[in-house]
Amino acid sequence: MNNRYRVVVLIILGVTLVFLVRLFHLQVLDSSYNESAENNALRRIVEHPARGLIYDRNDSLLVYNDAAYDLMVVPNEMREFDTTDLCRILDISKEELTRRIEKARKFSKMHPTLVAQQMSKSDYGYLQEKLYKFPGFFVQNRTLRHYPKPIAAHILGYVGEVNEKKLEEDEYYQLGDYIGISGIEKAYEQELRGTKGKTVVLVDVHNRVRGSYKNGEEDEPSMQGLSLWSTLDAQLQEYGEKLMHNKRGSIVAIEPATGEILCIVSMPSYDPNLLVGSARSRNYTALMQDLKQRPLFNRALMAMYPPGSTFKMATALIALQEGVITPKTTYSCGGGYNMGSHTVKCHHVGNPDLVHAITVSCNTYFCRAFYNTLSNRRRYSTIQESYQAWKDYINALGFGVKFDSDLPYELRGIIPSVEFFDNRYRKSWNANSVISMSIGQGEAGTTPLQMANFVAIIANKGYYYKPHVIKAIGTRDTPNDRYTERIDCGIDKKHFDAILDGMEQAVLTGTARIAQIPGIKVLGKTGTAQNPHGKDHSVFVSIAPKENPKIVVFCLVENGGFGSEAAAPIASLITEFYLNREVKRKELEQRILSKSTL
Repeated sequence: MNNRYRVVVLIILGVTLVFLVRLFHLQVLDSSYNESAENNALRRIVEHPARGLIYDRNDSLLVYNDAAYDLMVVPNEMREFDTTDLCRILDISKEELTRRIEKARKFSKMHPTLVAQQMSKSDYGYLQEKLYKFPGFFVQNRTLRHYPKPIAAHILGYVGEVNEKKLEEDEYYQLGDYIGISGIEKAYEQELRGTKGKTVVLVDVHNRVRGSYKNGEEDEPSMQGLSLWSTLDAQLQEYGEKLMHNKRGSIVAIEPATGEILCIVSMPSYDPNLLVGSARSRNYTALMQDLKQRPLFNRALMAMYPPGSTFKMATALIALQEGVITPKTTYSCGGGYNMGSHTVKCHHVGNPDLVHAITVSCNTYFCRAFYNTLSNRRRYSTIQESYQAWKDYINALGFGVKFDSDLPYELRGIIPSVEFFDNRYRKSWNANSVISMSIGQGEAGTTPLQMANFVAIIANKGYYYKPHVIKAIGTRDTPNDRYTERIDCGIDKKHFDAILDGMEQAVLTGTARIAQIPGIKVLGKTGTAQNPHGKDHSVFVSIAPKENPKIVVFCLVENGGFGSEAAAPIASLITEFYLNREVKRKELEQRILSKSTL
């Protein structure tokens, strides 16, 4: 009996000890149950930082933040509520509300998930009064992008909800977060987004916040994103868009000494304020479905046009570098370049040298120079070798390549490869097969950005800096040093003098006389890009002033006709406005403002 008694006592003591150890573990060592209880009374709110501001080169504000509010839900905290009432406040259907709640449940039952984004102050005020009726829901402060002037939409870009791919790639983002989708907002997302913070608050059974938890000991402040100073001149940008009203096309103006983009216009455009707030999705759909105007299409970076006669200067530079011509070389022109039964027509008749050929835009001269470059069998044994050498020069001049700067979605244009022509002509081709490229027609396709950069190369006599739109990050005195590398194009400096002289004469006595500005020496070149779908495109490039150039401009007006009809006056007015900060040629300005090519 004594032995049995001892065994029973030991068993009871053992069981008691096990329970005591387990209780000690649960109550002292394991905090999970305590945390679960606290979670029923605590709410951890993510503090989203304000995005960095964006200024122009003269400190004018281009993008700032305004207050906005997001409705969040924690699915596990939801109880029965009046769905009709909430749908009326949010202006959505019951089906849509149900879909959003189910999406939140799939993402996380325990963590807050977005239900309605970027509510206005008035909607937020009305909802706040009734929020106690909707357990599990709460409002989170956010910021909304705002644009004081409806300009530069394509370059500034817009902000939208992060997609699932980005959620998987970057743990910084959570469902419902916003991210830069295009333009500067996308290119500088890391700098603009800032650092998230956290606030822990006490919540009562009626879903009302009762104060900070532990006097804010567990709170973490958010940090606003870095501000950016762009290279854009807001007044010039606004003026450029005004001149391009009722027209399709693009203007790109660059400071050649730095590669800084002064203005970059793509028209038709849209008010960037349309793509913020709760109406963003609806407005985006409407803009996307406007197939006639295509306002979302960035023509400056993505449209590929035949460069037209402005490309002749590239043809000349390569011929000079290859030793095929000199500035004094002359070619006889009887009204066109003849290739058997086919003739490339020319409106000029005479025996021009290089400067005069640029002045009058002689097609024959540049066809001959191009043909002799590709037919130089003393240096290249086959057409394939000579064409590849020509293409290498063209690529070095910025055509058929991407700059990979801070301009998202830039296209490389089209400069066909040797293989392309080998396949087309079954390896039996010569310079005349591709002669149209010598005058900027045929297979060549370039973007307005590439053409503007090419003019910057001419202004610099052989080099460029990658064209870019941000010059300082964080503070005005903290330069963006990503685009300070000087890129040489492989053409000797001496060869640019004749090109510049020809451009000067084109403005003084040739096809670009309309581009003259009193008191400023302007160099320019007109172009007419053939368009198989209607009236030809009007093209013009310019440099000003001649000594120490401050601005180069490329302008293309779709269906604008000759270069002197639309593009040259617009580029000239842009130049005058930038250098003088006013335009005195009011008659010319009014004529362009009233002109429509749509």
